[in-house]
Amino acid sequence: MKKLWGWLWRGMAICFAMLLLYQLWIFAHICWWIKFDPSTSAFMENRLSVMQGKKPDAELQHRWVSYAKISGHLKRALIASEDAKFVDHEGFDWDGIQKAYEKNMKKGKIVAGGSTISQQLAKNLFLSTRRTPWRKLEEAIITVMLEAVMDKRRIFEIYLNVIEWGDGVFGAEAAARHYYRTSAANLSAEQAARLAAMVPNPRYYDRHPEAPGLLRKTGIIQTRMNSAEIP
Repeated sequence: MKKLWGWLWRGMAICFAMLLLYQLWIFAHICWWIKFDPSTSAFMENRLSVMQGKKPDAELQHRWVSYAKISGHLKRALIASEDAKFVDHEGFDWDGIQKAYEKNMKKGKIVAGGSTISQQLAKNLFLSTRRTPWRKLEEAIITVMLEAVMDKRRIFEIYLNVIEWGDGVFGAEAAARHYYRTSAANLSAEQAARLAAMVPNPRYYDRHPEAPGLLRKTGIIQTRMNSAEIP
């Protein structure tokens, strides 16, 4: 029995060491990305794998551009749509989480999320698409890391360059060219609002550009954009 407990503790120690090393690996990447741009993300790699499973020569549409080369309209539209308190919170919008929980309970299913831009970035950069308690915990840990070492402008810059905007379309520059044949810098207010409205379900809206829900949400976002505070 004593030997069994010894093996058990040894196994737990090994698991803890591996978990710690994994967190350090993530933290090292985040520190590197303070100055250097990530070329891909876990979510981008996952989508590319799925696409190449259907079409081996499939490629992602993605081009990194600096924060200064992205339209202020798009920045304000995303803040208004995804995270109105982005510049003020420390990674988590507790009021938003509570409201989303109450709305989901009322509907009896998940119809709203309370994830901030920082949380969305944490998930996109490192995590799988599976929804598990472990993934939510890891998302929270990574969010804390991002907020601890990066300023809001850098978090937002990376977010703008890695989020999904369609089937194989990632980042503001690729989205602007895919939908409007222009650069991210030249997006109009209406175009920016429409792109922001697509973020919760980009592949669906890529296939259904005239969906009534998309048009309605575009109008709502456009009315809120002027009051959005960007980093």
